[in-house]
Amino acid sequence: MEFGLSEEQRLLQDSVAKMLEEKSPLDHVRETAGHWKQSAAVQAALTELGAPALLVPEEFGGLGLSMLDAALIQEALGGHVSPVSFTATGVMAPVGILASGTDEQKADWLPKIAGGELRFGVAVSEKTGARLQAGITAEGGKLSGQALFALDTADATHIIVADRDGRLYVVEAGAAGLDTQDLKTIDRTRTFRELTLKGVTATPLDAENEQGLACRRMVDAGRIMLAADTLGAGQEMIRQAVEYAKERKQFNRVIASFQAVKHMCAEMAAELEPCRSLVWYAAHAFDHVPEESSLMACHAKAHLSEVGRFVARTATEVHGGMGFTDLLGLHYWFKRIGANRQILGGPEAVRAEAAKLQGWGEVA
Repeated sequence: MEFGLSEEQRLLQDSVAKMLEEKSPLDHVRETAGHWKQSAAVQAALTELGAPALLVPEEFGGLGLSMLDAALIQEALGGHVSPVSFTATGVMAPVGILASGTDEQKADWLPKIAGGELRFGVAVSEKTGARLQAGITAEGGKLSGQALFALDTADATHIIVADRDGRLYVVEAGAAGLDTQDLKTIDRTRTFRELTLKGVTATPLDAENEQGLACRRMVDAGRIMLAADTLGAGQEMIRQAVEYAKERKQFNRVIASFQAVKHMCAEMAAELEPCRSLVWYAAHAFDHVPEESSLMACHAKAHLSEVGRFVARTATEVHGGMGFTDLLGLHYWFKRIGANRQILGGPEAVRAEAAKLQGWGEVA
């Protein structure tokens, strides 16, 4: 079986990459991330390219494309460490609404997501590993509790929240009883918030959500996007390491001529390149092989977390002391990969999930 990108998918990826080269250079990332905010200019350019409409079906004014198409966009965003909201609004929110929204909810929200009128954040981290006393409970149509590491909520108009049982609810960003606090992580290119809800009125997404399957689909989609983001970030770190090695001289020779440096660059490429097919297949399985979707999302997330960390560390070592300076800005990719490793479950927890999915029972 031959598996590769179609001409349309290659054109999509090229279009997004060219836009990001123009709209999201490192200087713009520095300026935006320095204020812990998202880039309105890059977000507008993404919307113009149709990114928020990507997974919205054509009947709701979207493009009706696939998770693989979304992964290609996310890979490009990771490669440019672009400070924009795509994972939540463009991917996880449409997946959740399509999986468990009523016909009226789909007709109301999906066209507005596609057109960029609404931006959705997501708060589902407690379903992948609750911290302290965090967790959301629902009673009488109102939500109470805490949700940590809510993704892409800084500029959101609505937030999809999962309760302890995996049921999904939509909360307006300015709802009474909702208190938000910025969470400053190592990754300044994305926004995370802690949500505290006290009797917040919420709209349930409960048309078809038996045993929290809709929430499961959202988490799977998010993990695939994080893996694709790490893939793009890792590829860019390798490119920068190779270019630096071709220019940096020691003992009157470029360091790329030293065998040890060659081996470091070759090992990075050898570790990362097979990950591309893993991410592509996980995205393909999400749409076309549902029985493998959750397992492949776990594999992609866990494996890219480990390989990404190796690439980030090794690429920084190739740069020597310069690798830690803000002048090069390599730390933006390093930290992005580090955050991707932990969001929606660290590799150890995700591998434990994969083991349970394969019937191996409880894992110590």
